[in-house]
Amino acid sequence: MAARVGLVGTGRRAVEVHAPALAACPEITFAGVWGRETEGARRLAASHGTTPYATFDDLVRNCDAVAFSIPPAAQAEYAADAARHGKAVLVQRPIAGDVAGAEELTLAVERAQVVSQVALVWRYAAAVRHFLHSEVPGTEPVGGSGRLVSGAFAPGSGVSTLRAERGVLRDEGADLLDLLDAALGPIVGVRAHGDPRGWVGLLLEQQIGHVSEASMYALAPPTTHRAEVEVHGPAGSARVDCTDVVGPLTYDRMYAEFAGAVSSGTPHELDIRRGRHLQQVIEAAETDLTVGV
Repeated sequence: MAARVGLVGTGRRAVEVHAPALAACPEITFAGVWGRETEGARRLAASHGTTPYATFDDLVRNCDAVAFSIPPAAQAEYAADAARHGKAVLVQRPIAGDVAGAEELTLAVERAQVVSQVALVWRYAAAVRHFLHSEVPGTEPVGGSGRLVSGAFAPGSGVSTLRAERGVLRDEGADLLDLLDAALGPIVGVRAHGDPRGWVGLLLEQQIGHVSEASMYALAPPTTHRAEVEVHGPAGSARVDCTDVVGPLTYDRMYAEFAGAVSSGTPHELDIRRGRHLQQVIEAAETDLTVGV
């Protein structure tokens, strides 16, 4: 049977990305939409032939799982509530507004023993998976670097005020950190410098002595977009260009895997604990940046 998945959120990404992917996934029945803006929920539901719900509780009662496209702090609260009602959750990165919220959400998911999955979208791309599973091991990696430069938050970009205020580290920066972590081992220490709203540089200490560096900037001209990770070791080097890896196929794969995990009850690699780990890394970096200002 197809998994019945409801959507929480009616903003731009919910409309342009998540709702179309849910509606297109053959393994999912798009069970309905809820958002604080009632009219927005009605319009979004109508455009995909599903049900707009008057309350979050109504949505939860009528689905097997819930996907979220709302700000992190609110997401942590609602996703924890859904988990306590026995519903699987697919959450955006970062998973909460702070580490305390991430801990509470993780605890709720673990206590309820429900499936969880984090929308670390780079990791669902075929090129990224080939890099991690086929190219990186052959280098016997000891270190690497990552770069993310875009005009995502530049004036006139149309990005929401909330995303711009969060800064690049809490946006695509989470994907960059996740990929370096996956390629070189868990990040156990971070030193940061720069401006939380401008250029950010990170030195990452990883398990078994590996070290990597990450650079992030989202105020370049709007047409600028570079995203890449490379690793090096005694057996060679490997590099993946992440500039254009995210698209409809990426989200299709993400939702298909979520549906499979929900139907089978099998934990996903990118579960809530992964989200909590990245939240801890991000908050450690932001603390370092704030102290340095």
